[in-house]
Amino acid sequence: MNTPQIHDPYDAIIVGSGAGGCAAAYNLARAGLRVALIEKGQVLPRDASTLDVQKVVHDGSFKSREDWLDGHGHQIRPEEYFNLGGKTKWYGAALLRYGRHEFAADPAHRCPAWPIDYDDLAPYYEQAEAMLGVRHFACEPDLQAIVSRLARRAPSWVREPLPLGLAQAIVDNDDEARHFDGFASPQNLKGDAETAFLARVRALPNLRILTGAAVARLVADASDATRICGAQLADGSTLHGRVVLLAAGALHSPRLLQRFIEDQGLAARLPCYANVGRNLKLHLLTAMVAISLTKKTDLIRKTTLFLDARFPHSSVQPLGFDGELISTLIPKAVPRFLARQIGARAYGFFLQTEDGAHPENRVLAASDREPPILDYDAARTPASVLEHEQLVRRFRNSLARSGLLAFSEPIGTAGTAHVSGTLMTGQDPASSVVDALGQVHGLKSLYVVDGSILPRSSRVNPSLTIYAWSLRASRHLAEQLGDHAGASCQALTT
Repeated sequence: MNTPQIHDPYDAIIVGSGAGGCAAAYNLARAGLRVALIEKGQVLPRDASTLDVQKVVHDGSFKSREDWLDGHGHQIRPEEYFNLGGKTKWYGAALLRYGRHEFAADPAHRCPAWPIDYDDLAPYYEQAEAMLGVRHFACEPDLQAIVSRLARRAPSWVREPLPLGLAQAIVDNDDEARHFDGFASPQNLKGDAETAFLARVRALPNLRILTGAAVARLVADASDATRICGAQLADGSTLHGRVVLLAAGALHSPRLLQRFIEDQGLAARLPCYANVGRNLKLHLLTAMVAISLTKKTDLIRKTTLFLDARFPHSSVQPLGFDGELISTLIPKAVPRFLARQIGARAYGFFLQTEDGAHPENRVLAASDREPPILDYDAARTPASVLEHEQLVRRFRNSLARSGLLAFSEPIGTAGTAHVSGTLMTGQDPASSVVDALGQVHGLKSLYVVDGSILPRSSRVNPSLTIYAWSLRASRHLAEQLGDHAGASCQALTT
């Protein structure tokens, strides 16, 4: 934790240090504003423990231990991470833009429109890509063999280079190259929120970073319950600020907002309250393992995106898993020595389909007696279920025609890597929670800069869009917060 000489009140308090939180901290601190960034977790260790398969995969040493209930009252534990940099430290580094068409509505798939269009985010996509070091890696020999077979036997699959936030030097570090997808890089070879954004402003005297500090509730102005003036921490201390930015993620930000609205008795006054926590999206996700007779020696693996026009809401990308990791996906009934032999001859794939927005898919804050609730049922969006089932079947059959035996495992509700949508952006408070710049409808000085704002989950990973949204929203906010920020704001997209 750094401790610059700044004190209450802050210009901006940011709750959460993932993609949205660090991007906002970068813009606001660089604009000269007094910023407090609050993170519930700690800084990750810099040793090799974040690459250790036993600790990361089998023991789950770095995952959240927070218990939830699903919509049927069964206990679940979402795969969340509380640490500086959030889930971006662990994600697979795939950084893709939404397609231009994915900012429009698609009623047949239950996809609402954005209140902005692609061109509004384009300059911030470019900025995020530059800061994250996005690049393409060559398709390696084993994957190229699969690509070539698919081109002959199943030509409907179109291959595109997969943009990755990885340093070129990772190819010279065997351990990191084989363990970046689902692992944190101790050598900073992956473009994550802390490395790409926070590190650039960490030394500024107007930025304070608090780790191991959980926010218990938002604080209202004594004379105006619709104005948020700070955040109370779990230890009872309170930070005061001109604005508060929620960046705790799509499972956690709506719980803070729901609790604030209910504590202040504002539910009847705010039309957006009915939407808080609703329209939860996870992507429909399936892991697939394709096996052949030859051992696989590719290093990065996750270099290519597969698309098929028959599945307009879906995409397929390889997993960045080596044989050791792929063996962990093989059913436990298979003896481990055999699983390792199979893993050495296998390639992993990640199949995902955009799920529609449904108000009954939602997050509910914890009560005094029960854990929070994650109520999600993919069957509520049947068009997405049908497309995903067809996607899995078609890709498996295509691999079979290409000489690979494939089996698959759906990723359940606890798989929250791509969770989004619980505080959707939109023009109308009756159907959304935040406006086109992230301000909560009807509340003064409260903004949202994380994945909860996403109206659509798209067919690709959401992280780059979260970075772009936060950069755009925080740039506009910096301009509003004072004339002293104006000069710096002119350069925020450079």
